[in-house]
Amino acid sequence: MPYHAKKDLPDSVQHVLPAHAQAIYKEAFNSAWEQYKDNASRRDDASREETAHKVAWAAVKKEYAKGEDDKWHKKT
Repeated sequence: MPYHAKKDLPDSVQHVLPAHAQAIYKEAFNSAWEQYKDNASRRDDASREETAHKVAWAAVKKEYAKGEDDKWHKKT
């Protein structure tokens, strides 16, 4: 289930990540949703959705880190 807009993202993403990080999450999720549609293309027996969420969080973590204030900040 690809996300069409940031407002469609799960609450756990919308209420935690800054707007730019949400955009990264959405694009990475949608890309992974397509890339891992076949079971054989996934490394473990995770569902297509689980895999896409893992990929999306990994993409966010490349550019953002959770600070001591428990908020996500762009890496410098």
